[in-house]
Amino acid sequence: MTAPTKLSPKNEPSFRRRGRRMTVRLAAVSLLLAAVASGGYALWRAVRPQVLAGPQFVVAAGTVSVTPPPPWIRSDVKAEVVRDINLAGPISVLDEGLGERFYEAFAAHPWVAKVVRVLKRPPAGVEVDLIYRRPVLMVKVPDGLLPVDRDAVQLPTADFSPLEASRYPRLVEIEGETPPPSGTRWSDRRVVAAASLAAVLIDAWQELGLHHLALAPETASLPAGTFEFELFTQGGTRIAWGLAPGSSEEDLAATADKLSRLRHYAAEHGALDNLRAPHDLDLRAPQGVIATPRTAAQHPERR
Repeated sequence: MTAPTKLSPKNEPSFRRRGRRMTVRLAAVSLLLAAVASGGYALWRAVRPQVLAGPQFVVAAGTVSVTPPPPWIRSDVKAEVVRDINLAGPISVLDEGLGERFYEAFAAHPWVAKVVRVLKRPPAGVEVDLIYRRPVLMVKVPDGLLPVDRDAVQLPTADFSPLEASRYPRLVEIEGETPPPSGTRWSDRRVVAAASLAAVLIDAWQELGLHHLALAPETASLPAGTFEFELFTQGGTRIAWGLAPGSSEEDLAATADKLSRLRHYAAEHGALDNLRAPHDLDLRAPQGVIATPRTAAQHPERR
């Protein structure tokens, strides 16, 4: 039996020699690229602070665009948030944590209900889509009126003049609860219930000539944590509304029906106060509006 022939570099097939040389070259190129990348990364780490701080990349209020705020917001939400972000030092659009920092900073502002998204816009722009809170109720406290939204979140008071505050539903006769900081929710369940009712009435409030709302006298038959409310017009008419709306479809339908009946009554009589003397109106029955004359015409909020 003939022994196999050993291949030497001289008699090795040419395709194998070429393949081996190619492997060696690829290995050398890989090592070179790795060295360049390593050196480039080291260089980037060294110059990164200076690059990020370059004026062409620094985010300022003028390079940030946000969803236009509604007319009831007078404060400059964008400028306040950008100022707070930059308190820790200038922020660059190249900063990897920019999106998260902007998201958290805007979400913490009392006027912002939700941050939808944060987008970088080169060279140094940032675009922020926001959903703002809407005031629906003023809570009367010894020091004045405190605005809240439909979720009973406390809103900044500086945006409201006394005249502007007077145009909102007003909750009176609330005592014994310390107001929360701006941007946080009231823990008082009476305020939470009143805010849910005011959110339904806000668009019809001035149309119906309403002035304020108050808790109805306590009823032993009510479940714990539920409250009935009364509404009062500018002329002193009292409206027994009943329970504040819940979140169920049945509650929402009943609330819409009550408001529809009240509007129909006002249209039929010209106004809720268009009677010779203040009346009591009752919406708690499933149909219509029950009207009875009041013996005392004193407006509870004007004493």
